This record gives sequence, C-alpha cells and structure tokens, in this order.
Amino acid sequence: MATAYGPDTRDREHEGSAPGFGGKTRTKHFLPAPLRAPLEARAWSELLYALLSFPLSTVMFVFAVTMTSLSAGLMVTFVGIPVLAVGLAVCRGFGSLERLRARALLRVEVADPEPVRGKTGGPMSWMGAILKSGVSWRHLLYTLLHFPWAVFTFVVAISFWTYGLAGLTYPLWFWLFPAFAGQDGIQLYGDRTHAEYLNSPLELAATGAVGLVLVMAAPWVVRGLLTVDRLMVTGLLGPSRLATRVSELESDRGVVVDTAAA
Repeated sequence: MATAYGPDTRDREHEGSAPGFGGKTRTKHFLPAPLRAPLEARAWSELLYALLSFPLSTVMFVFAVTMTSLSAGLMVTFVGIPVLAVGLAVCRGFGSLERLRARALLRVEVADPEPVRGKTGGPMSWMGAILKSGVSWRHLLYTLLHFPWAVFTFVVAISFWTYGLAGLTYPLWFWLFPAFAGQDGIQLYGDRTHAEYLNSPLELAATGAVGLVLVMAAPWVVRGLLTVDRLMVTGLLGPSRLATRVSELESDRGVVVDTAAA
C-alpha cells in the first residue's frame, strides 16, 4: 500500500511489469507530485473520509459512553450484563462500517474478525461469548479513542481546504465586496481611523499564492493525519494475531493433507 504521494505512486488500473507481455502500462504524469496531489482522486476520497469521520465518530462515541455508563449503573442487577453485551455487539457493527469505509476511501484492506458464536447457541451462551471476546472490547476502545482524533482531523482538513481554495480563488471573487458589501475587500485590520483591505493587485496575487500553497499542502497534511486512522482500523478492528495465526496453521494443515493424499 502506498503511503505518500510521489513519483512512485501508481494507478491500480495501469500498474504492471511491462506492456505487451501481460503487464499493464505505467501511468505517465506531466505534473510534479506537489502540483498533482490536489487533482488526484485519492486526495478527495481521503478528504471525504475525514469529513465523514466527525459525524460518525460522534454517534459511535455517544452510544459507547451511554451504553457503558448504563451497564455499569445496572451491574448491581442482572440487567447490566445483557445491556453491556448488546452495547459491545453494536460496537462490532460500527466496526464493520469503519472497515468498509477504510476499504473504500483509504484503500486499507482489513480482514473481518471471526463472528461471535456461543457454545450452546442460546442467549446466555452468546452473551458469554461476546463478553469474553477481546475483539469486542477492542471495538469499544476504538469508538472511544477515535472520536477526539476525528474531531481534530476534521478541523485541520476543513481549515486547510477551505482557506486554501478561498485564497486561491480570491482574485476571481473579491469584486463582490465593493459591489455588495460596501467595502474594498477582505479586511485585515480596522479601527476608527484606519482600515486595511486586500484589494491591490499585489495583495490579490499574494493572497492567491498563499491559497495555492495551502491547497498543495492540504492533501499531504490530511494524508499524514489519516495515518493514525489507518493504524486504529488495522490494530483495533481487525482479527487478533492469535486468530490470524490459527487460520494460517489450519490452512497449512489443509495443504499438507491434500499433498499427502495426492
């Protein structure tokens, strides 16, 4: 998985070894990576991920805190145990949604953990299995840890892209201020005797240049912040190492048995 924009970043649909021998041709780019990054689909998919994380993580955080607090308050009775089990099950459902988002927008492939199965198949067995499952508690931990980081990522991403695009296009729409707002442009400073506005050609050019820098930096900043999201998804929402190792051993055993039979 590529983790940065650059000359080595390839389009999956045009990646291959060599043209004409079953491989696929490598995409040629005419713009350098810093100028190309804001125009790539990856930058916009990552921005969409950052924007969606804020409302989704808010819902998950509120639900997790509410269900955990409610189950803790009812733990003196038997009711707290099924409430906690249901809360963990819903958190696992949130985890499925987050893995789907990571696959679609971040190109992070995360295997689904093993489903919870009780030994006897009854509700009591199911509650015991989900309460003993470390995967369930890791999903709960994800809902609690992801919320503050999602808020921070949302604020940084929306600030870089909004101010960058506004500054870059300011020379095109600054005329709206004298036409409709009764002032010469964006006000930088003002008191009772003096006011400074961005309205001269030099100031318009400088504002556009600053906006261009912010727009070029925005995809890299957002991608760097989303590295934490990738680590959270792969580390907390995927299968445990033990389950992965057991699956590998079972697969190797099947290969050995088939080879021996052949």
